[in-house]
Amino acid sequence: MTVAVIAAIVVSHQSTGTIDACLARLRAAAAVAEIRVVDNASSDGTLVVVQRHALADPRVRFVANPDNPGFAVACNQGAADSTAPWLAFVNPDCMLEPDSLARLLAHAQALAGDDASVGASAGDVLLGADLVDEDGVRDGAARRNDPDFLAMLRGPLHARHGRPLDVVPDSAQVLQRVDAVSGALMLLPRRLFTRIGGFDAGYRLHVEDLDLCRRAREAGATVAVANDVRVVHVRGVSARARPGFVEWHKHRGLWRYFRRFEAPRRGRVVCAAVWAAVWLHWASRLPAVFLAAMRADTP
Repeated sequence: MTVAVIAAIVVSHQSTGTIDACLARLRAAAAVAEIRVVDNASSDGTLVVVQRHALADPRVRFVANPDNPGFAVACNQGAADSTAPWLAFVNPDCMLEPDSLARLLAHAQALAGDDASVGASAGDVLLGADLVDEDGVRDGAARRNDPDFLAMLRGPLHARHGRPLDVVPDSAQVLQRVDAVSGALMLLPRRLFTRIGGFDAGYRLHVEDLDLCRRAREAGATVAVANDVRVVHVRGVSARARPGFVEWHKHRGLWRYFRRFEAPRRGRVVCAAVWAAVWLHWASRLPAVFLAAMRADTP
């Protein structure tokens, strides 16, 4: 029998389309001791669904934020409101199988033991899963390199010659080591999360997962994807109605990431050029953003 040692943290915002199925699957998942839902000012009935699950299952508790402080802040709130030794951050549009988290936990414990044998601290591991959409198409965000900002400076015609952000899945490896995994689903020990200070609350939306993974690696942890644990991720459900908001914070997050990890070892000219490249790329995205917004408003 699998011991329940995982606190599952779900951050919701306008998530009525998926939150019911997500919580039902989490409640049926092995190894889950606690479920914490932190809602960022939903107005679409999300909290009604969450309250129903909380009444039916004492493991479910929720925090209702009166405003939207961002994904990172809410994740930290959920972690602080729980006590289990392992933390799983699960997007409300992730559909877990009953054994998904238990299998990730087994992989993490085995990998931590292997690393401990060569000098790393046991438990210093952060795992993601093989994320796919409803048609089985893999989500590139499940396996990531650190951003290659210098490739951005070579321009759109040459950027492809830099290191790509998405990593090609390697089916020969059950556990594929990568720089970063998607914040849509990640598992790590609480003590590692606490040691590195949790998510950086300065990010509002996007890039906070790249930041967390990099700090975990810099703290000596292994970051990897369990290629044999497949989870459906109905991507971007709450973001479709606000594409401009998402694009703005994605680029803001990239600049924050660069300032934190790259700027200290780059000259002023390079930093200024990266700043310009990030915001020029944001500007180039505006036509697509406006088109997406128009489509969202069309009945």
